[in-house]
Amino acid sequence: MPPSSPTSPEPPTLVVIRGNSGSGKTTAAREARRRFGRGAALLEQDYLRRTVLREHDTARIDPVAPAFITATARTALDLGYHVILEGILHTERYATVLRQLIGMHAGPVAVFYLDVSFDETVRRHLHRDEPIPVTPGEMRHWYTHRDLLGVAGETVIGEASTVEQTVTTILHASGLTAVVPQTPCPRRCAHCAHDADQPTAAPQTP
Repeated sequence: MPPSSPTSPEPPTLVVIRGNSGSGKTTAAREARRRFGRGAALLEQDYLRRTVLREHDTARIDPVAPAFITATARTALDLGYHVILEGILHTERYATVLRQLIGMHAGPVAVFYLDVSFDETVRRHLHRDEPIPVTPGEMRHWYTHRDLLGVAGETVIGEASTVEQTVTTILHASGLTAVVPQTPCPRRCAHCAHDADQPTAAPQTP
């Protein structure tokens, strides 16, 4: 992406939220995007890999998902969307493509790792509104201790952080509280203009 000129908008923000299954990353990512509103793309690893590609998460098949997910993020950024990318995103399969995505992005980047113990991930799974049908044994197989990406400025959020605290940290540390939407819908759409005129934030219509 070429450098921004004085009259062009700043490059969009890339936010990467990683952590083990049950760490709370999906909840935090969805809430962060909800609070930002339109103009931020939420990319969920599980949806793109399981639903779109229907691909197993294993290195033994030379997976397509890592390249597909980061290419999707790159496209959204190029189109002016702030991007919130979330998932387990194991370094074994995703470190190289994520570091390339981060290194090539001209705009702000914020990387978060939700560091939650195995026992706590199991407890959180059991108390989910929509429990995923997995056993603690399966979760143990997926669990990787402190699987940091190892990039500059990576923020580690511990399990003592509440959802509210985690979302607040993500929004403020990434700078999403200080940037505006750059995509056409929030800037030109009559529905978005109507929402902006309301005295209190309301759920946005599809």
